[in-house]
Amino acid sequence: MPSNIASAVDSWPQRFKSKPWLWTFTGLLLAVSGGIMIWSIFNALLHADPKHTWYAALGGTGGFVATAFGALIALALREISSKVQDVMLGFAGGMMLAASTFSLLLPGLAAANTHTDSGAIAALIVIVGLGLGVALMLGLDKVVPHEHENAGRHGPNAERIHRVWLFVLAITLHNLPEGMAIGVSLSNGDLAVGIPLTSAILLQDIPEGLAVAMSLRATGLSAGKAALVAMGSGLMEPLGAIMGLGLSSGFALSYPISMGLAAGAMIFVVSHEVIPETHRNGHQTPATLGLMLGFAVMMFMDTALG
Repeated sequence: MPSNIASAVDSWPQRFKSKPWLWTFTGLLLAVSGGIMIWSIFNALLHADPKHTWYAALGGTGGFVATAFGALIALALREISSKVQDVMLGFAGGMMLAASTFSLLLPGLAAANTHTDSGAIAALIVIVGLGLGVALMLGLDKVVPHEHENAGRHGPNAERIHRVWLFVLAITLHNLPEGMAIGVSLSNGDLAVGIPLTSAILLQDIPEGLAVAMSLRATGLSAGKAALVAMGSGLMEPLGAIMGLGLSSGFALSYPISMGLAAGAMIFVVSHEVIPETHRNGHQTPATLGLMLGFAVMMFMDTALG
């Protein structure tokens, strides 16, 4: 662990003393987040259908490859304007919102309804999953130091950690729920659900990988190092896919709950991270048009491929 990160972690106890109620709440979120992550990985490895595990691993690896491809494109580009970056991120955010709706929430509601025969109870089950997804991302957002190019630094002792590492940690927050969504969508072998969502995430990972590599270059990294770091961040997608698979393989209602969880995590990322970033440079209109285009493309893909 780099010394600047280690020193930041070492000072966490003093921060707990200064804000006990806030940090108690943060600790609970961290416990929920960590418990969900550890349990889901072990459950996937021990209990999931091997064929479904292969689907999830393949889909998550595809997310890594798409992110790496976008990062490699950055090697050939000298500079991308902030307006173009905002449009690309808006496009990715629109695809994530549509994927959450059409490929996660609606199939989750349908699956829950088959177990309960009640629309209201089915909705409550998926809402529980949404809440867990938000808790997971809140926990990560509170305890993982990270930085956004325009919004600045977030998380405990973020000011003590080098900007490059903060960007890498921020990328992790973006890629994990995308991988989880892939794993959840493929967890029961229903390719009519899994293929559209996975294809959409892979498609939006290309401009996302490009934008991340260009942002890292803005911190002072060389083009080659920025591309390598951005490519490495894509490794979170295979891990997230295995987590999503494990979340969906635990008990009868785990599939609709995990669909809600993946959707909640993705919607949280779009609202909390992507949209604010695209609006801070004064490019609200083109970024919003990019978001709408991404939403429309994902809706078309879900209908055509599903």
